[in-house]
Amino acid sequence: MIRFQNLTKSYPVGESRKVVIDDLSLTLPTGKSLALLGRNGAGKSTLLQLIAGTIRPDSGQIISDGTISWPVGFGGSFHRDLTGAQNVRFIARVYGVDTESLVDFVDDFAELGKHFHMPIRSYSSGMRSRLAFGASMGIRFDTYLVDEVTAVGDAAFRRKSRAVFAERMKQSGAILVSHEMGQVREFCDSGLILEHGALRYYPDLEEAIAAHQAMMA
Repeated sequence: MIRFQNLTKSYPVGESRKVVIDDLSLTLPTGKSLALLGRNGAGKSTLLQLIAGTIRPDSGQIISDGTISWPVGFGGSFHRDLTGAQNVRFIARVYGVDTESLVDFVDDFAELGKHFHMPIRSYSSGMRSRLAFGASMGIRFDTYLVDEVTAVGDAAFRRKSRAVFAERMKQSGAILVSHEMGQVREFCDSGLILEHGALRYYPDLEEAIAAHQAMMA
């Protein structure tokens, strides 16, 4: 269960502020894989970061009774002066999982080669995303937050990413941001639409997709 209570988030734009989440109160169901749909710039990535706790709201709170990943594919929280392997070891200690098992999993999965033992500051954005995806898939969470993750890497890496993510979804829920409706249908069973700071839950995925496509027309 994830519950939003009077959640508000805005950003300064010139001399005014753009509200991306506006006094949101909503409870998301447990164990569902939810597609988070909306226009570009609606605030989908911001909402994922709020849920993960990587940014703070202006007001209100988010309550959860399960474990939540950081936004999969988001490598912005890595320490730039540490190597990929050192960052993964730190993550393992924070989440209380076996350090060497997680390091071995990420090393094999992310396919970074010698770069895995080089500082994050030398990584491309794609390399950081692959490291973040590998680290998050190596830990069992109740809910995975996913922001266009399978767009990272070549075709073979994307296939591997989808296979691992599908395996995790057998026992976990997710909130997935994707512009590919095929991917949404593959992984999700319900939908959310974020528009003008308001979030609406659709128990029926196809109804959510239809409402999103009508909004975009």
